[in-house]
Amino acid sequence: SPSPGDTSVLAGLYGPVEAKVSKELPDRAAMEVLLRPKVGLPGVVERSREQQLRQTCEAVILGVLHPRTAITLVLQVLSDAGSLLSCCLNAACMALLDAGLPLAAVFCGVTCALDPDGTILLDPSTQQEQVSPRRGVQLCACPPHPPDPLSPQEARAVLTFAIGSSDRKVLMATTKGNCSVEEMQQCLAAAQRAADTIFQFYRDSVRRRYSKS
Repeated sequence: SPSPGDTSVLAGLYGPVEAKVSKELPDRAAMEVLLRPKVGLPGVVERSREQQLRQTCEAVILGVLHPRTAITLVLQVLSDAGSLLSCCLNAACMALLDAGLPLAAVFCGVTCALDPDGTILLDPSTQQEQVSPRRGVQLCACPPHPPDPLSPQEARAVLTFAIGSSDRKVLMATTKGNCSVEEMQQCLAAAQRAADTIFQFYRDSVRRRYSKS
């Protein structure tokens, strides 16, 4: 149940088990991810994140070793104080590790918020990662718009990366807001540096779990 800050997600993984005929894949395991909000029913946002999480997991799971089977990952949001997608990514990876599934690599999630003055903030809170609807969703090579003096705490862009342990490659990226290509590269570099700390946390957690002491 990883929890960056006050955000907490509980993960449960089931499988590989026999898949339904309608869902089985002849050459690999079929992956399904279910994201449950803290209250209410899953909506469009949860469905979109389920797809992002599934594609990230599929990129590292050696599903060819378990053809015609099904793997289900259930993520239950316990509290959301910001950086929820990156917390879900970390919970998903730890669930894969705990289940002992064969993996080509591990991954972690890192969220960055870009302030109006260009400052990069890692693991932003819900308030810090708010992006004005006026800014829309845009990634461009042009200079960023000047900050709005009426909302100095408003993030200009929020970026979440799934970083793989192999050469720190990007497995998934999502952007909300307005930033230049150069700023995105700076956020990516910051996320890759932060990934080292998360991977060390994975190692420490696994070591504590399986330590004889």
